[in-house]
Amino acid sequence: MSAPIELSALDLSAMLCSKVCHDVINPVAAMENGFQLLEMDQSAESRDEATKLIRDSAIKASAKLEFARIAYGSSGSPAAQLDVGDAGPLAKRLYEPDLAVNFSIPKTLMAKNRVKLLMNLMIIAGNCVPRGGTMTVDPIGDGETMGFSIKVASDKVRVHPATESLLAGTPAEPISAQTIQPFYTGVLAREQGMTIRIAAEPGGATLTAQ
Repeated sequence: MSAPIELSALDLSAMLCSKVCHDVINPVAAMENGFQLLEMDQSAESRDEATKLIRDSAIKASAKLEFARIAYGSSGSPAAQLDVGDAGPLAKRLYEPDLAVNFSIPKTLMAKNRVKLLMNLMIIAGNCVPRGGTMTVDPIGDGETMGFSIKVASDKVRVHPATESLLAGTPAEPISAQTIQPFYTGVLAREQGMTIRIAAEPGGATLTAQ
């Protein structure tokens, strides 16, 4: 098996920044559209429609940024710990109501990169069910060495064919801002000495890391 490729710190950080910008540009643009609608049409119906668009888009942008701040960002020193239980409410805010999140991992302090790994696994799992469904997040083991199981179920489940090679760090194509997230997830797993596995089945997919 080929050894995982490595990106420079500059390339990795630049691509992750592009990923965050890509994720938030749609709700931010929708807010701008809402304000333009307010300026163009002052009728009560248009004001209500614009206000709802602005409010819903602001909530979505805030949820995406709050999740990304921990999933991709830095918090404290390299040896800092985070409470893995906090990932549950953040995921619910990001995905619900379209994707129901059942999160059963108890509040436990662990290495921040282990928590970041879980959150990035949830992003990959969520991408497998673009039309919504359910996501079930369970612990494997307990304590600071806990592993994770994330299962998604939906009428339409699709695991991108390049995901496994990106997680392994051996992609067939050059890495880009569009593919950096699963690659980064694999980097986090290897840093924690963990192995990620994906199992797809009709109506569902399961990602495990342990």
